Amino acid sequence: MHPALNIMVKAARRASQIINRASHDIEHLKITIKQQSDFVTEVDKAAEAAIIEVLRDAYPGYGILAEESGQSLGEGTGSEYQWIIDPLDGTTNFIHGFPQYSVSIALAYKGQLNQALVYDTLRNEMFTASKGGGAFLNERRIRVSKCLKLEDALVGTGFPFRIFEHVDAYMGIFKDFTQRTSGIRRAGSAALDLAYVACGRLDGFWEFGLMPWDMAAGCLLISESGGLVSDLSGGDNHMTTGNIVAGTPKIFSQVLQVVDAHRTPALAA
Repeated sequence: MHPALNIMVKAARRASQIINRASHDIEHLKITIKQQSDFVTEVDKAAEAAIIEVLRDAYPGYGILAEESGQSLGEGTGSEYQWIIDPLDGTTNFIHGFPQYSVSIALAYKGQLNQALVYDTLRNEMFTASKGGGAFLNERRIRVSKCLKLEDALVGTGFPFRIFEHVDAYMGIFKDFTQRTSGIRRAGSAALDLAYVACGRLDGFWEFGLMPWDMAAGCLLISESGGLVSDLSGGDNHMTTGNIVAGTPKIFSQVLQVVDAHRTPALAA
C-alpha cells in the first residue's frame, strides 16, 4: 500500500471512532443548518479535525480542501499535493440514524487524483485505490460489474436537495431510468454510491451539483476498477461542474445518452 494511503487509512479510522461513538447518542447532537436540507453536526467538525491532524502530522506541507473548514494551504507554499476531505458524507442519513454514510479522503497531485479512500464506518468496509495500482475493498481487488444492457442495470443517483433549478431535467431522467432499468437506488451518500459502482453493487450512477469532496475518492475508485467517469457531456469537467455520470464501460455510455437527452442549455456539462 502506498505510504500516503496508509496515513489516509489511519486518519479514516480515527474519524470512525468519533462517528461510531456519536451514532449511539444521536438525539443529543448539536446540529446546524448550513442551508436548506444541508446540515452539519459537531461530529462532522470533530471527525474532520481528527483527519486533518493525522494527515498534517505526516505531510505538513500538503494543501487541504475540506468540506467543513474550507480550503487551506499546508505549512509550505505552493504545494502540488492536496488532500480532499469529506469527514461524514451522508450527514442527513447520520442524524436520522439511517445507516448509510461514510468518510471520504482523496489525495490529488497537480490536480490529478492519485490516492483514494472511502470508509463505511458501520460495516467496516474500507475502499481504497492508488492511481495505476487498482482498487480494493478491505484489501481484496474489486472490479466494476460485467453488466452490458441498461435494462439489466441497477443505477444509483442522488435527488436534488439544495438547488432545484434543474429538477425538471432530473425528473425526466428519473422517469426514463425507471422505465428502462432494473431499478434505481438513492441511498444518500454519493461517496459510497461511487464506491458501489467500483465494486459492482451498482452498474451506473448520475447526479447533479456535487462538491469535489463528495466524489473525488469515488471517481478514482471507479477508474481504477475498470469503470468510466465523466461530466454530462462525456468530458472531464465533473470535478468542476459537480455533475457526474459513471458506470461500467457498457452501461456508462447508455446512462450518458439518457442524461444528455434531457440536458438543458442552463445545465452545465
